[in-house]
Amino acid sequence: MGKVVTLGEIMLRFSTECGTRIAQTETFTAHYGGGEANVAVSLSNYGHQVAFASKVPDNALGEAVKKHLNRYGVDTSYLLKGGPRLGSYYLEAGIGERAASVIYDRAGSSFAVMETAEWDLTQMFAGCDIFHISGITPALSEAWKKLTLELIKTAKQAGCLISFDVNYRGKLWSQKEAGETIRAILPFVDYCSAGKLDAQHFLEVPAYNGTSEDEETTYYYQEMQKKYPNISVFYSTKRKVHSASANDLIGTLWAEGNYYESQCHLIDPIVDRVGGGDAFAGGVLHGLLNKEDYQKVIDFATAASALKHTVHGDCNQFSQQEVESFLAMGSGKIIR
Repeated sequence: MGKVVTLGEIMLRFSTECGTRIAQTETFTAHYGGGEANVAVSLSNYGHQVAFASKVPDNALGEAVKKHLNRYGVDTSYLLKGGPRLGSYYLEAGIGERAASVIYDRAGSSFAVMETAEWDLTQMFAGCDIFHISGITPALSEAWKKLTLELIKTAKQAGCLISFDVNYRGKLWSQKEAGETIRAILPFVDYCSAGKLDAQHFLEVPAYNGTSEDEETTYYYQEMQKKYPNISVFYSTKRKVHSASANDLIGTLWAEGNYYESQCHLIDPIVDRVGGGDAFAGGVLHGLLNKEDYQKVIDFATAASALKHTVHGDCNQFSQQEVESFLAMGSGKIIR
């Protein structure tokens, strides 16, 4: 099993019940989560040694974040305390043809207002196999644009493989800002979660002009690989949205000049879609850490993501054995 460090902001999510709008609700369900924290939970569930680095306020909410992560076995040695507040957001659950919607309340959070890397980076990256971070972090401030690149370079110099999830959030920054920053980061990346839209909008890849869906996916991976030959693995999902409550999900992966695709998972009904991409990323990194066959990597990761859609909260709550049993038995069967 490997040692991994993930770094990013963790927030408090307030969710409405399905069928209730934010403006009418009298109660919210609270969950803690964030892209990099969710990946850390997945990898810890699969038996890896994982530390999550962030900063939270020195109050009961900050302590609740620590307890949430510790519950899943995530190392919180690099969870700093201090600063003004914990970021939060409000999720209006979608159903049927009505999509979910999000209202952020994260400005001025303890993590977002950081100006320098306050961790002992030599210690944090010592013996680390993978450093995972996402495009959400540099979107938080001008300081974090610079800090993200500095952290990646430091981790790289320490011998870590760099895992980067583009994870674009249009409410945080423009496509132009994102593209400039992402293109500066990718020359240092080893594993990258990026798909068709990322290639078009941020990596300046010309649109595919053919008619084959399979060839289209391969085309974008090949073009991204040409631009960034340092990246050994690209991966992403193909999702067909029948409604907010029912999606088809397929995982795809590109490595060593070959394309790999999982079976299609019909997820109906979706209990909670938030964190599905993080569960997928965690599954991919798990397989890569274990040096699994690439087909097995993408099959496991997609199954893990499909399972995440069946539980409330941001993080994957399933063990390696449970994901593998789900794959072996097929969806919907009783496990006796």
